[in-house]
Amino acid sequence: MSDEFSRKAPTWYYLIAGVLLVWNLIGFMFYLQHAMLTPETAPEGIDATMLAFMEATPVWATSAYAIAVNIGVLACVFLFLRKSLAAPLFVVSLVGALVLDFDSFVLRDVVAIWGNGSYIVPSAVIIVGAIQIWYSRSVANRYYR
Repeated sequence: MSDEFSRKAPTWYYLIAGVLLVWNLIGFMFYLQHAMLTPETAPEGIDATMLAFMEATPVWATSAYAIAVNIGVLACVFLFLRKSLAAPLFVVSLVGALVLDFDSFVLRDVVAIWGNGSYIVPSAVIIVGAIQIWYSRSVANRYYR
């Protein structure tokens, strides 16, 4: 085995992987909140129209959401383990998020319900998703086993 693939990853590698894991775990918690949403468990400030919009999310979009967050967490685990499977899993995670956004923004017009603030989180998810893909690919030749 060449020393290029067996060398130890620096601390910053694990620090970035940890930050990405926390980001994906937060997404996972939001997914659980969405999946278990009832009028009784709705967060403060969610009115009936917003609740109805969230409850009307089609199964395929909710499935894409589940895939995005679960695969994102799994990709972070692979990133910690320095496995090359992290990069393609981050791609799958981003595609899942884009499918959910397609439902929300194109098919059902979330902006009409939530206003312009509805762009903030999905934009952050897309940006961080792209960063995750870039980062996992950029470190692949240096630190993956």
